[in-house]
Amino acid sequence: MQKTFKPNRVTVSLYSATNVIMGLRNIGCVFCLIATVAYAMDTTTPSSTSDAATTEDTKGRILSLPDVEKCKTRPFNFTLNGHGYFYSGWVDAHKSDKVDWLEARNTCREYCMDLVSLETPTENEMVEKFLEDEDLPYIWTSGRLCNFKGCDRDDLQPATVNGWFWSGSGVKMAPTNSTPPGWSYQPWSYTGHKSQFADKDVAQPDNAEFDINGSVEACMGLLNDIYEDGVKWHDIACYHTKPFICEDSDQLLEFMRTSKPDEDIPEPPEDDEDDESEVRRFRRRPFSG
Repeated sequence: MQKTFKPNRVTVSLYSATNVIMGLRNIGCVFCLIATVAYAMDTTTPSSTSDAATTEDTKGRILSLPDVEKCKTRPFNFTLNGHGYFYSGWVDAHKSDKVDWLEARNTCREYCMDLVSLETPTENEMVEKFLEDEDLPYIWTSGRLCNFKGCDRDDLQPATVNGWFWSGSGVKMAPTNSTPPGWSYQPWSYTGHKSQFADKDVAQPDNAEFDINGSVEACMGLLNDIYEDGVKWHDIACYHTKPFICEDSDQLLEFMRTSKPDEDIPEPPEDDEDDESEVRRFRRRPFSG
């Protein structure tokens, strides 16, 4: 049974979102997801004595609400199990995008999508193969460390083990020091930056950059063999810039379809019927919009 991540207490003021929530009781979980990353306004991320550019600067930044026109014309590069996805580098409007984690997430949200959440081996292996086939060094995912207000709950401690969740879906990740239930392998890398200075492998997440410049590695990316470890999950400081993959958000799509019932917001195309493998191939689907 999947656990939905909800911090104890968070203040949210997204374009008077409080008023919107009151009228959307049946889809209130949409704003659970907004609340989970309200760190964009009030964060407990430790400050750094080094240059401000090396820390996660979220002052004055908030999560974007979906845009109806973008939701109607959202790109589909490929599909899996009823969800549409797009890679920023395959969409003309975002072809050159290399952005920080919050900007990547906000871009996706405008399309009624969110950064990809790798909740199953099937989805993880599909995206892993995409990075390998396209020879991409890295992408952002929606993985996020709970290190902001409301994250002091006992069940989230220690945060490096029990405090990770998928911000795109609100689903809590399995403890980082164990293989997730239903998986036959550990998706977090067994190595990383700290291994270069130790006499043994130091597994992810390792928060390595905090020791260098005080930046907390609170966001999760998929790295392609950067540490000769294959395509693996790594914790990364959120200010770094990367391309990204967006995935349909059930919550944001439901919100938009409910709030704009006269608008035609399409479902993604069916999965390729001629692909018999469990892991679907990414295919460049025609897109105009």
